[in-house]
Amino acid sequence: MGTGKKIYIVLTGTGTAFSGIIKWFTKAELNHASIAFDSGLDEVYSFGRKKVHNPFVAGLIRENFIHPFYSTADCAIYQLNVSDEEYEAMYNHVQGMMENQERYKYHLLGLIGVLLNVKFDREDAYFCSHFVASVFEEAAFKPVAKPSCFVTPEDFAESLCAHKIFSGKLSYYLHLTKGSAYIPSPKTPIFSTSALGARMLQVSEERTEGIV
Repeated sequence: MGTGKKIYIVLTGTGTAFSGIIKWFTKAELNHASIAFDSGLDEVYSFGRKKVHNPFVAGLIRENFIHPFYSTADCAIYQLNVSDEEYEAMYNHVQGMMENQERYKYHLLGLIGVLLNVKFDREDAYFCSHFVASVFEEAAFKPVAKPSCFVTPEDFAESLCAHKIFSGKLSYYLHLTKGSAYIPSPKTPIFSTSALGARMLQVSEERTEGIV
């Protein structure tokens, strides 16, 4: 019997025009969800834009959070405890999808379905939080008690299974976890490790006090 592993849900908000449209559908400040298989956010997957300057070319992606596109992004990171078997089931499922990456499309109509509470079936098509929830379903692990096609980023934030470990600028978190290995873009502000540690400590204290 394994000791268990951790999965991370990363919610981000980039402030782009398309992000604003998604926000209108989801009613969430952080309106993009990704699933990460490590705390350093090296292996992170979602459904989103394949070209940073063209939101209409979208599908299954491996996130690259060190790209300048994310330099000012806000984020919240949630940790979930899973068994070794659940972790492997989810990881292998995503890797299988990545082997056929071009097959998968972004399900924009599905976002309208969330708004109307109507399921729109489209084969091999997902939006971001739909994808993340469906990955958990592969391991029969449901952090949100609703069908994956209706799950929003905010649902993960409200899940009793998810424990917030960080809230703030994504660049803060990357600098904290990667240290000197993190090379920010010219647009990314540099923050001291002590300030980043203080912010994570604050989140920890707030969670203990029941604030988050």
